[in-house]
Amino acid sequence: MSKIAIISASVRKGRKSHRVALYFQHYLSENKDTDVEIIDLMAHHFPLFEERLRFIENPSEEILSLSAKIKNADGIIIVTPEYNGGYPASLKNIVDLFYDEWKRKPIAIATVSAGPFGGAQVITSLQFSLWKIGALTIPAMFPVPEIDKSFSETGVPKDAEGTAKRAKNFIGELMFWISAKQKAEA
Repeated sequence: MSKIAIISASVRKGRKSHRVALYFQHYLSENKDTDVEIIDLMAHHFPLFEERLRFIENPSEEILSLSAKIKNADGIIIVTPEYNGGYPASLKNIVDLFYDEWKRKPIAIATVSAGPFGGAQVITSLQFSLWKIGALTIPAMFPVPEIDKSFSETGVPKDAEGTAKRAKNFIGELMFWISAKQKAEA
């Protein structure tokens, strides 16, 4: 059984990208042999980045707990909105806080926007940051344009069949890279 952590990156009031995190939690629970957990950055109150975890003298239990969740996950799905062509500071904060936790970790990226492009501008900057710290971003993407028209507040897609087909390919790619990593380390 694979452990998948879904990082819901937005901490904004009225956020809508969390709908996609809820969708993937439900999808994985029903369709894959996985242990899935949402890491909701809105529930964490991390200080602004001052130093990597390994250099912090007395890290909080909350930071150590999140570190363990990321480290122990076989794969990660990051669900991020696009804010002015970039990703939220809350996500950048944890990307920079950790280092070893991301090393060779298979990561799938789902981007969300209110507009018609599905967060296409955010993918490049997020991938680059993750590559720089040694993460393995998978070559499949899951862009979600016009979130209000695509998903309900509880994560139910308006086009259930089409969304499930896209999710199957996206999750299939993540599972492939998780399996490949496990075989390489065996």
